[in-house]
Amino acid sequence: MDDLDARDVALLRALQHDSRQTVQALAAQAGLSSTPCWKRIKELEASGVIQGYTALVDREKVGLALCVIAEVNLSRHQEDEVARFEREVAACPQIVSCYATTGDADYVLKVLAADIQGYERFLHEVAFKLPGVTHVRSRVVLREIKSQTRLPIEPPPAAAVPRRARR
Repeated sequence: MDDLDARDVALLRALQHDSRQTVQALAAQAGLSSTPCWKRIKELEASGVIQGYTALVDREKVGLALCVIAEVNLSRHQEDEVARFEREVAACPQIVSCYATTGDADYVLKVLAADIQGYERFLHEVAFKLPGVTHVRSRVVLREIKSQTRLPIEPPPAAAVPRRARR
């Protein structure tokens, strides 16, 4: 975040709100003209700050009514087995989030399915067959209170001087 200035932050916030805005609209929100705005967006993409663009889809409207938080424990934590587990999790479309954690579980997964029968199939056909899995604790989500993709990006302090020259 050291290289981001207030205009970069304004652009990122605007893009997170609606990435389909025109460059002119984004430029106005960031206090820039169109060409410098476009260049900044391209720099943010090239540096990996912006990783891509996507559409947000209502999961229930596409038949994924069930959301389950699954806590997973592995039998061993050998590097090759952990890497294989993580590769297989990354390749599984039903698992939409995976976190390596501290505490009672080695990993916490967010799994989407059409219904409880679909989740049961996922457990038997996928989760229990993942490398090294010894235990899966499932928590069915009754209601999502908050689910967002926007990051709470804050502008740098006013006294901060950006590392690179900006227009």
